[in-house]
Amino acid sequence: MMSLQNTSSKAGFVALIGRPNAGKSTLLNWLLGEKIAMVSHKAQATRKRLYAIVMHKDAQIIFIDTPGLHEKERLLNKFMLEEALKAIGDCDLILFLAPVSDPLVHYERFLEISSKPHILVLTKIDTVSNAQLLQKIAEYQKYQDRFLELVPVSVKKNIGKEELLETIVKYLPEHPYYYDPELLTTENIRDIYKELIREAIFENVSDEIPYESDVVIEKIEESPALDRVHAMIIVEKPSQKGIIIGKKGETIKRIGKLARKRLEEFSGKKIYLELFVVVKKGWTKNKKELEKIGYIF
Repeated sequence: MMSLQNTSSKAGFVALIGRPNAGKSTLLNWLLGEKIAMVSHKAQATRKRLYAIVMHKDAQIIFIDTPGLHEKERLLNKFMLEEALKAIGDCDLILFLAPVSDPLVHYERFLEISSKPHILVLTKIDTVSNAQLLQKIAEYQKYQDRFLELVPVSVKKNIGKEELLETIVKYLPEHPYYYDPELLTTENIRDIYKELIREAIFENVSDEIPYESDVVIEKIEESPALDRVHAMIIVEKPSQKGIIIGKKGETIKRIGKLARKRLEEFSGKKIYLELFVVVKKGWTKNKKELEKIGYIF
């Protein structure tokens, strides 16, 4: 981690916290102005912390996208919950995302596990009337001594972005920049490509398969105009392999086509993508297999 000398600047780590499928990755991509975080309408799509850097005026905001706060199930779920809790412990500030239609119970559970300074972000406000929005804001007022500020936003209607960034900067500590201001993320290209391929799986295959699958980037051959990406899709059961491949290979072709499009949009160059599928029985419950894939406990 580098420290760039700019004594008048502010810089800090801001964790995005909320229930699964609260829209954390969508909000992050919106604030960043680039798509680097995996987005899915399915819950628990995000598995690891992802660091994204937003420069706002003289401040450097390092956002930490996290898996949703949820009950522990498989070993993989335990890893995901620990990732979220580590982010809470390591950050300077928390954004708690509360979709406007949610009951307060998710926020109340968060208050039980953290007393860290946080901004309450009321999301998806475009889905309700002004009267309903004001009613929800009133409901949260009983906890006004617990949050720093409440900021309503809508990614879809592009409402509240500037206000949210200004509010975040207000509470960041004075500190030299941690990273080069030109950087968008601390993630390497391999991890971003992996997440974009996972997103294509989530969008093309239903039921439990996306949760019992993962992607390993075997090799990337880079050149100025073309990246050759060789990736392995891991599943738990032979039947899942069949579904991922599909009749006459139709499903994996769809996955590959969408993933290649996303990779090209991100990289700005042509992508040759080779996908193959392997079965690793019980990998979501096997610590050794999880660590091979990159989930280090």
